[in-house]
Amino acid sequence: MTMRLAILCPGQGSQGPGMFDLGAGDPAAIAGVEAWLRDAQGPVARSALHALLAHPSAMFDNRCAQPLVVASTLMVWRLLAGRLPRPAMVAGYSVGEVSAYAVAGALPVDRAVTLASQRAAIMSEAAAHGGEQGMAAVSGIASPLAYELVAQAGCEAAIDTPGALVAGGLRARLDKLALLAPQAGAGYKPLPITVASHTSLLASAVDPLRKLLQAHAASPTLPLLAGVSATTLHDGAEAAELLARQTANTIRWTECLDAIAEARIDVALELGPGNALARMLRERHPQIACRSVADFRSVKGIVSWVEAQA
Repeated sequence: MTMRLAILCPGQGSQGPGMFDLGAGDPAAIAGVEAWLRDAQGPVARSALHALLAHPSAMFDNRCAQPLVVASTLMVWRLLAGRLPRPAMVAGYSVGEVSAYAVAGALPVDRAVTLASQRAAIMSEAAAHGGEQGMAAVSGIASPLAYELVAQAGCEAAIDTPGALVAGGLRARLDKLALLAPQAGAGYKPLPITVASHTSLLASAVDPLRKLLQAHAASPTLPLLAGVSATTLHDGAEAAELLARQTANTIRWTECLDAIAEARIDVALELGPGNALARMLRERHPQIACRSVADFRSVKGIVSWVEAQA
């Protein structure tokens, strides 16, 4: 039976000093990353990679985080692409959709890091006019109750995941949510993100992002899921529209995971950094063999694991 492989591309939250370690033994891979970052916009274009990785404040600043995450993911994809079966599905989480679009051929790989930096700048500009913002995860209660709790605090549902509802909003409203959550028997975890991504607070970012993406988007060459609809994309115009819209609308990640299972995927690989997407998919659909590249020490180990699933 032919393996049906899904590729998962993560968003912000799991950055760390080791996020480029898989390419450490390949000078061409690191040189490629450095070239992508030099061509990008914002702080990542003005700082050496080792300097960015040495400072958590830089790694988690929105204008650095987005291009760094996309660069890490696509570096790994370049190391693996010729050694894996052709993917039957590609999906990305938040800014990971930029990476996923590049993996699936809907955006050019060599422009994706620059586009991520431009996306970050547009989002940061939109956020700058609305007061201090942030994001947090609400867990431990049923999904409908989590939605009600988030709305009660004046926040918005940003990302729907199987184990938690990620909320976005103004900092004062997130503080209220932090107080309401334990009263409702819910867990509350602030996230190291300084813009309320995937909420209406970033509505002014949608039009400039649409124009930016329309200049680069193409029809996917691999099946590609859209986060805001959990449906497969078919052409460049649709791809640009939905990637722009997801900036200010809820990501339906739980439904994306279900769509992966419905596509009869039997093996999934998260490209990293981090392993949150692999964990979520494994817990929701345990019949799918799922790992993250972060679980391995080498490209050879990743390829061996994938081959062993055939």
